[in-house]
Amino acid sequence: MDVRLGLTDPNDDAFPLRWGIIGAGQISRQWALATRACKGATVSAVAARSKERAEDFAAQHDIESAYGSYAEMLASPDVDIVYIGTIHTLHKEHVLLAVEAGKHVLCEKPMGGESADAREMYEAAARQGVMLQHGLWTRFFPAVEHARWALEQGMIGDVLMVQADFDAIYTIQAAVLAFGIEAMPESIVATSRHGILGYSDDRSAVLSFIHYPSEFAEVTEIIGSKGRITLEQPAHCPTTITIRVPQKVPSRYMDANTPAPAHRFEYPTPESVSIPMAYPNQQGFLYQTEAVHRCLAAGLPECPQFGREESLYLIDVLEKIQKIRKGHASST
Repeated sequence: MDVRLGLTDPNDDAFPLRWGIIGAGQISRQWALATRACKGATVSAVAARSKERAEDFAAQHDIESAYGSYAEMLASPDVDIVYIGTIHTLHKEHVLLAVEAGKHVLCEKPMGGESADAREMYEAAARQGVMLQHGLWTRFFPAVEHARWALEQGMIGDVLMVQADFDAIYTIQAAVLAFGIEAMPESIVATSRHGILGYSDDRSAVLSFIHYPSEFAEVTEIIGSKGRITLEQPAHCPTTITIRVPQKVPSRYMDANTPAPAHRFEYPTPESVSIPMAYPNQQGFLYQTEAVHRCLAAGLPECPQFGREESLYLIDVLEKIQKIRKGHASST
């Protein structure tokens, strides 16, 4: 999206940045292996809860420096930007440490559990003049970028409904992608496994928060007045998008049960990335890292794929849903 909008140079994934990692867990491992394929990226340091844990991680991933202190790593002049891969309850603490040290930050999702915390983090980054990028990697996948472009073009007409199943943050972001951030949902109904967001003009998002283990579909459908966009499984990191725009809507009822023509577009994950024992499509972390490099090369404070305003909007909605699910508030 940053390239499509003319905000960055497509070759600036080679812009040099030295990365430090906070957290030596499974997500950090997979992120580090994907990031190595970015032309300008050097993963130069890692910090963990103990020096031994950090040294083990560094040895496994050929990282030069290992620290048992987050503050010590953040004081290093050899670190330009920090990836935060710790558990989400520690994200605020670690983000504030990093930005106060003058480092750019890419923070794993969810960046904050409460909107007030997220706003505090963004304000701290603005004061320091550094990037704080919410690491919702879904938004950087080419299939998702294609979906956003198709929506902008009005290809499926007015969006009427979103249907998505998976974790709450991923399904909510699909609704945000489709409906935008101009207005909050007029109503929110939530249970332990479902959420319904009601928007003006009888539009809605029907979200399912799936059980583990189960053979869930994990598909996102964006249904419009003229057609439909499908982000195929796994929809939170999709490699396939299908767009259906029939001559008559609804096609099966208006065209003798003839299904709408399906235009399928494939975006395989980068072959330059190899991640043993990876979660689905973790190779796609590379898309996010490359965008961060391009945007910092252009002097941008964020990546347009998922900027501050969308991030805060999503966190606001997520917070409302979580409070309802926990019984701390009624649906509104």
